[in-house]
Order: sequence, then structure tokens, then C-alpha cells
Amino acid sequence: MRAIRRFTVRSVLPESLSALGELAVNLRWAWHEPTRQIFAHISPDVWTATEGDPVAVLGAAGTERLEGLAADPGFVAWANSLRDDLHAYLGGGRWYQQLEGPKPASIGYFSPEFGIAAALPQYSGGLGILAGDHLKAASDLGVPIIGVGLFYRSGYFNQAISREGWQLESYPILDPDGLPLSVLRQADGSPAQIVLALPDDRALYARIWQAQVGRVKLLLLDTDIPDNDDDLRSVTDRLYGGGGEHRLLQEMLLGIGGVRALNILAELTDTEPPEVFHTNEGHAGFQGLERISDLIGNGLTFDEALQVVRAGTVFTTHTPVPAGIDRFDRSLVERYFSTDMLPGLEVDRVLALGAEDYEGGSPDVFNMAVMGLRLAQRANGVSVLHGDVSRGMFNGLWPGFDKAEVPITSVTNGVHAPTWVDPALQELARERLGTQDTTAADWMSPAVGDGELWAVRGRMRRQLVLDARRRVTEAWRAQNPASIPPAWFNGLLDPDVLTIGFARRVPTYKRLTLMLHDPARLKAILLNPERPIQLVVAGKSHPADDEGKRLIQKLVQFASDPEVRHRIVFLPNYDIGMAQTLYPGTDVWLNNPLRPLEACGTSGMKAALNGGLNLSILDGWWNEYYDGDNGWAIPTADGAPDAEERDRLESEALYDLLEHQVAPRFYDRDADGIPANWMASIRHTLATLSPELSAERMVRQYVERLYAPATVAEEQMTSDDYEHARELSAWKERIRAGWPGVAVVHVESGGLDETPQVGEELHVRAQVQLGELSPDDVSVEVVYGHATSADELTETSTVALTPAGESAEGAARVYTGTVPLASSGTFGYTVRIVPRHAYLASEAELGLIAVAH
Repeated sequence: MRAIRRFTVRSVLPESLSALGELAVNLRWAWHEPTRQIFAHISPDVWTATEGDPVAVLGAAGTERLEGLAADPGFVAWANSLRDDLHAYLGGGRWYQQLEGPKPASIGYFSPEFGIAAALPQYSGGLGILAGDHLKAASDLGVPIIGVGLFYRSGYFNQAISREGWQLESYPILDPDGLPLSVLRQADGSPAQIVLALPDDRALYARIWQAQVGRVKLLLLDTDIPDNDDDLRSVTDRLYGGGGEHRLLQEMLLGIGGVRALNILAELTDTEPPEVFHTNEGHAGFQGLERISDLIGNGLTFDEALQVVRAGTVFTTHTPVPAGIDRFDRSLVERYFSTDMLPGLEVDRVLALGAEDYEGGSPDVFNMAVMGLRLAQRANGVSVLHGDVSRGMFNGLWPGFDKAEVPITSVTNGVHAPTWVDPALQELARERLGTQDTTAADWMSPAVGDGELWAVRGRMRRQLVLDARRRVTEAWRAQNPASIPPAWFNGLLDPDVLTIGFARRVPTYKRLTLMLHDPARLKAILLNPERPIQLVVAGKSHPADDEGKRLIQKLVQFASDPEVRHRIVFLPNYDIGMAQTLYPGTDVWLNNPLRPLEACGTSGMKAALNGGLNLSILDGWWNEYYDGDNGWAIPTADGAPDAEERDRLESEALYDLLEHQVAPRFYDRDADGIPANWMASIRHTLATLSPELSAERMVRQYVERLYAPATVAEEQMTSDDYEHARELSAWKERIRAGWPGVAVVHVESGGLDETPQVGEELHVRAQVQLGELSPDDVSVEVVYGHATSADELTETSTVALTPAGESAEGAARVYTGTVPLASSGTFGYTVRIVPRHAYLASEAELGLIAVAH
């Protein structure tokens, strides 16, 4: 007999154990090992079964167990000391508080998913894990971020694998009362809600859940409430589910509803409303429209409000492929915004923000990334290579400018070390190097011997092997409840064998099955009698991606072969709990996407922070951090005539590296059984990559490069009753109207010998027409650099020319200047005119340029 409803009844803690209640509701336990240890002590079995869930541990502990702990003075003192440590962490000044100069008092961070802990399954993959790590690092640094997302009643999905190897999805209903969440309430105790006006006189309501992530608050909007019609209750049913209209409703709720939730939070608490808004991918882009609507209500025009919103907005793009961007049918967006949802906004202005009105674009779609870029004065990709790819993808928004000048910078992702570094490695750093912060430890110090470090790496590998056996056994029992698990499960994997990990989402471009391109050769590598290798693989394919599911099936079927099944395993239901054992336990992390389609690829970072070496295509973060001593680069065959040939060449390169470099280095042991060369690579990886790959480095760069400049710009636009926003809006309108009259009429040069030499100066004289504009409105520049055989300029620099009066004919203005010849080789130059204003963040911001012909 099935229950018609399920809910969680929370335990009533004895007064002396009230500290446990405080510790359980603050998600700092997700990365604070001492707090995790006390909950594991209460019920080790429940802790393991729930992948580390304090709320579940307290719920399952029972009155007798809790009373026994309450009567134990040592345990009570332990809990109280952890609570005191939490209070000190929440109240003390940290890096951000010591930071000088302008900085935002509050930052709104919008993301469709957040991966904080396995116990709060509101994530699908890298985007959500990155968002969770961003919040955790912000908390540790004291950065005043408020996260905004949605609460999905079924999360993403639970994955099982059928006997035929096919992915099966299930969607268990989450009970928020059993999660570390609380409802944001009005002063009278009623739940605070936001509401969105929909077509046909309907309305969408959402409750606001709060999660405390250390010092950072996370708001999650939930539509599964009685105020909504039945179909609207399901808007937040699952992550990335449903069709276009369902997804549009989710993204309107996230963006528009998220801003309204932040305003309610500020009204009900002492929380500062955000000055800076960070949109993590285009899903939350509608937040800018809500802010524009509010400003129009304060008396600004649309264009004036747009200057304010742009100044305080940061947009991060995460996808290197156009197919990964949310694009909605234009007529659908038009229908939803032809309502009272956003007072003061004309639907045509909304549609123009997401229009693909550039070469190659489609007039029938509304592009969320395009809107995100148009609503943000500052934008970035998530690795150096991805920034370059993004500038190419979106070059059409800034016509006439070279790709390198497209105003999209990069902040390479990082991972939160306390979350992902194994406790054993943290403890080794504390005991031998004087710090539990593995990103600050001196891993080259002789205070840690190779033997000690190798032993810790061995324990982490053994832990992974045991966890893999447990997970495979539990998956078998779930699908075969009346059967005894096969005996060979007990010999699955070997804790002494070189272990390679591969785990991620399974779209086709990540090439899960590249390793299977030559099955016979892979078998020989796995079964090498002297230097065997074993593979641990995990990952989920989107429920609608049958091609991704076929890749999983192919891998599972190979791993089921009795000849190799002890050397390769696919672990179902990849999540944070699995990852926290998988990354530390692997000796080598494999990544073989189609370059350059991996925006960053943070899984390899997590392995590196545990001393794992990377074996990867030079894509994402690995492209900028591979140095020859921290792993291996798989050669890229992007010049191959077709995809099949490319896969063949790159798979053969992978096999060669495994056979001739990776395995020999691992198994080359000294008299004490230690692989000295391998240990040198581990030390080098920990010493050089740990600080660089940390989420703290990432968040510091966001603060310094993006948040701080954004708050300066936002303050400029809002000061003196928005006077500067009005002035900038009027100036842009005048520049756009007058730009057709701007041109470079004639360019002359001289000052060089017949054979130019390094050290000489090129004198440039340009005649330009400015039409109705003044010299103060523009910058006339020489752009120079190396010239290709096709006369394309590369490695360019610019020099501003200065006004030198009018031409003899009086119809043009004259500008002059000099260009130094600093290097040998082919040289080329041109002259251009671009708009100039103190409040522009980039010369390309308006997308206007006039170039000499």
C-alpha cells in the first residue's frame, strides 16, 4: 500500500544539544570536515547511506540515542565548540572585509542550478557544481553574495542502468522539510511569496526557500504551492525538464521572480539589496528586464534604465557551442511579455534585446545569451580558450571589430578545495605542513616524505575501490531484490592497480566512448600482466538525449565482458557523494572532448587538487595549465578530414600515452616500492595547481576584475538621481544618430627610411569626417601589428591620434601621431574611428566603428 503523501518529522533535540540544530541547518557542514565528523559519529550507517546528510542523521537518531548523547559531557562540549567555531566564522572579518577601494555591499548571483551537497540535489552537472563552489568560496572569503535559484521538487533525476545497458530515469519527490531549508516568512509568520502576471489573466506564485551556505544566503523559488493552478504548480518540477514554454516559465521565474525575491528579503531582513547582479549563463537573463521595469517606475526611460542595469550586471557564458544556448520561439516570448508582468516595458524593446539581428542569426528566435550580453556591461568566458571561442561566437554583436576586441574577457573556473580535497590529504597537510588549507601548503617541502604521500594516495585509491564495489552491489540489489549479487563483485577493481577516472555529463562532444575506438587494444592495456590499468567511469545523459544514452550503453556493454569486467566499471547515478570519493581515488583523470567544445572542465581540477595527474585534450582549463610535468596532453587531430578519422587518430594517441608513458611511470618503483618520478609529478601538481585551480582564486578575480568595476559603474549611473544615466543615454542616442556621417577620408604616412628598421617611427596623418559629432565624442586611432599575406592584422596595438585642425579644404578634420616600429617582420596599419566616453567599459561597447579603406 502506497502513501498518498510523504513528509519529514524533524527530531526535537534536547536543550543541551541545541548546537547540533544550528550546525545542521548551515550548509557549511558540506565542506567543514570537523562538523561532518560529529554527525558521522552520531550514526555512521545513516551518514554513509545518505552520503553525509546531517538532517537525516538527526531524524534517524531516535530519542534514546539523542538522550544518551545529551548526557555525555564530552559530546556536548564537542558540539558546543563547533557551534562557537561556526559563530566565529560567520561574524569575523575575512579577505573581502580587508579589501580596499570600491566594492559592492551586496551581489546577487543567479543560476538555474546549485550543487552544494548531495543532500540538496538541485544540480545536474558542471554549471551547478561551479555555482555551488562559487557560493562556498565567497563565504570563505567574506564576499557578500546572495544566491538565487529555483527549488526543483524532483531535482535532476536518479539514474539506473538496465540489463541491456540503457539509462533509466526516475524522479523521486523531494521533501523540503527534510532538507536544510527554511521558508522566508512575513512579519505575521505567513510565507513570503512573489507573483508573476501571465497571459489570459493568470498568475504564477512562488514560495521562497532559504538555505544558509556558510555566510552566504541562497534563495530558491518553489511553485508547488496551493495558490497556483495545477499546471503551474509543476513549473519547478524538475531541472531542465519539459518543452520550450515550460523552460521559458522557469527562466522568467528565475530572473524576474528572483529579483522580486531579493527585494522581499531586503524588506524583511537587514540584508543589503544587491548593487551588482551576476548572471551565471543566460537562463537568468530576464533579471535585467525586471530591474529596468522598476527603474521605469522611478521615472526613467527605457534607455536610461538600460544604462543603469548594464553598469551593474556581469554575465558569464559557459557554452562554446551555439546549440547549448537557450533559444525560444520569438512569438512565445512576445505572448508572455505582452502582459502586465513588467510594467512600463514595451514588448518590442524586450524582443530586440534577444534578437539575432546579425549575419547568420535567425529572425524567428529569442536568444537568451544574446540578451544576457546586451544587458551586461561586463561579460566573461570560463577559461582563456573559452573566452577566445566566445569572442568568435558572439562577434556578430560587435560588427566591424576584430574578434580579439569583442568585450568578453575570461575568468577561469576554480573548484572549492575544502569540498573536494580528501580529508586524508587535508590531515597530512595539517600534520606535516602546518595548515589544513591544501592550496596554501608547501607540497615541495621535505617535511612530507614521498612514502607518506604515496601511502595517503594508496588509501584514497582503496577507498574508491571499496565504494565502487558497494555502489555496484547496491545497484544490483535495487534491480534484483530477490537475487544474491554475483561473487565477482567482491573482486571488482584492485586497490594496487593504476586507476583512471572519467566522469561527466554525457553529451556526444565529450566522447565517452573514445576509449573504445579499438576494443582489442583497450583490453590489452587493461589486462597487461606487468602494468595493468583499471577504469572507473560515471555520468548521466540528458533524458531526451538518446545518442548520449547509446554511448553509455556501449560503455556498459563493454564493461560487462567477463574478460575485463574486473578492470572497468560504470557507476550509476553520478552525484556529489560519488565524486568526493572518485576524484581523490583516481591516479589519472581522463578528459577527451572535441576541442574546443569544453568550456572549462572542472572535474580534472578536482582530481589535481588531490594529487591526481591529468590526461587530457588541450581544451578548457588544461589548455592554459598543462606544463609537461603535471600530466599528459592528448594530441588534437582537428585537421583530420572527418570525425571518424579524428577519433581514430586521437584514440590511438590516447592508447600510446597509456602504454608508453602513463603506465611505465606509475609502475617504475624504487627499492621501497615508491614510484619516484610519479611522486615528483604529484608534488609538482599539488604545489603549482592547488592555488591556481581553487575557487577562492576564481572568486577573488571576479571581485577584482568584474564586481568592483561594476559597482563603480553602477554608482556612477545612480548618483545624483540618475543624472549620469540620463546623460549617457542621450549621448548614445546622439552618437548612433550621427554615426552615418563619420568616416576616415584619407590617410598619409611618412618619416621612414627607404628600408624601415626597428626603432624608427612611422608618422601618420589622417583626414576624418565627424559630421554632427565633435572630437570629444570619438577616438581616432592607428591600429597596427603584424600583417599576414592577406593583409590581416594580428597581435595588434593601438595609438590614439591627436587633433591637428581642419584640412586645407575645410571639409575634414586632421589627426596626427606616430607609431614606433618595435619589432621586425611584416608590418601593417590602418586608421579607425570609435566612440569615446568616460562611462564606456570598452571601445566596442556600442558596436560602432569607421575604418579606413
